[in-house]
Amino acid sequence: MKVLVINCGSSSLKYQVLDMTNEVLECKGLVERIGMDGSVITHEKTGIDKFRDVTPMADHKDAIGHVLAAIQDPEHGVVKDMKEIGAVGHRVVHAGEKYAKSLLITDDVIKALEECTQLAPLHNPPNLLGIAACQELMPGTPMVGVFDTAFHQTMPPESYIYAIPYEFYQKHGIRRYGFHGTSHRYVAERASDILNVNLDDLKLITCHLGNGASVSAIKRGRCIDTSMGFTPLEGLVMGTRSGDIDPAIVTYMRECENLDQGVANEILNKKSGVLGISGISSDFRDLEAAAEEGNERAQLALKVFAHKVRFYIGAYIAEMNGCDAIVFTAGVGENDIGMRDIICNDLGNLGIKLDVVKNRVRGKEAIISRDDSAVKLILIPTNEELMIARDTKDIVEGVKIKQNRY
Repeated sequence: MKVLVINCGSSSLKYQVLDMTNEVLECKGLVERIGMDGSVITHEKTGIDKFRDVTPMADHKDAIGHVLAAIQDPEHGVVKDMKEIGAVGHRVVHAGEKYAKSLLITDDVIKALEECTQLAPLHNPPNLLGIAACQELMPGTPMVGVFDTAFHQTMPPESYIYAIPYEFYQKHGIRRYGFHGTSHRYVAERASDILNVNLDDLKLITCHLGNGASVSAIKRGRCIDTSMGFTPLEGLVMGTRSGDIDPAIVTYMRECENLDQGVANEILNKKSGVLGISGISSDFRDLEAAAEEGNERAQLALKVFAHKVRFYIGAYIAEMNGCDAIVFTAGVGENDIGMRDIICNDLGNLGIKLDVVKNRVRGKEAIISRDDSAVKLILIPTNEELMIARDTKDIVEGVKIKQNRY
């Protein structure tokens, strides 16, 4: 089965086609500036140079149309007819408490996701637009929703309930949801394979460290806690997001600066994090270059980021009463040798010992802990698209098997 994976943003769209017979990536691409001047699609067939086409795209339906054309292009495409695509897997950011696993998209599912829009106003609407566009342009092709929040639905109430009046949870669904769930699940399963230990027998801490960053505690294959909360703003210091702060700071900022409604939220989401501390960049490569040149605020930003990751690692070791392995993934986790060194430095009393030679690796799977480290340290590049495609294939084939029984 060939699976098309769609990941829609408000003005962008990422896609891949994977042959799930042997889990081979056949092509991938990115559509940018949907609904704006300068709309462009960049498409790359595996083993062939990418091509870029600047063309007007009024909406997500137009964008999906260009994606389907690229997939069928005689030179750059991977199918002759869209009937060769067995299913479409859609990344959906927020499913609230409604779904704890991926599932076939039906009218009832779409209605439930629409009800979650207020919880993810920037993400769910474009996700739903992508689903609607695919349903219109690919009638009869099964669609599967894979939810960022689903993996974290195994958290116990003591992990997800906030200490605010309980009726706010009952009436408005205000609780910890967690994000990056597809990534955390993928690297946890890969860690199990690498260690050759059943996932049900492991205590793992997975660190998804990128411009957006989160840490999860995974005990016996189930997420029991995660750093992101009601929104992706809570938790670690990130590229432009503040992470954990005293809630009273928001009111104090508004009063001190006489800020209009929504401005404080924009500051915390888009102007804070390592960008806010350094005043230079949200890109860790820029910060490290500046830090090496002696920029003290860049040095401070890197230390604050590492401090928060260490904080959550320590907390989750305590919460799980131990840890078998810590996984590093995403842009910073996979590629930043220095940051992994800072995070793991001087944690020997917790059984964490980084091998500085093994740590000199970027972007590929590796065990980077010392042989005498009680806690294994593993680098695993994430692959959310493959996880989405796997879920999509399993669900669609499961439905077909069930139908054939009757």
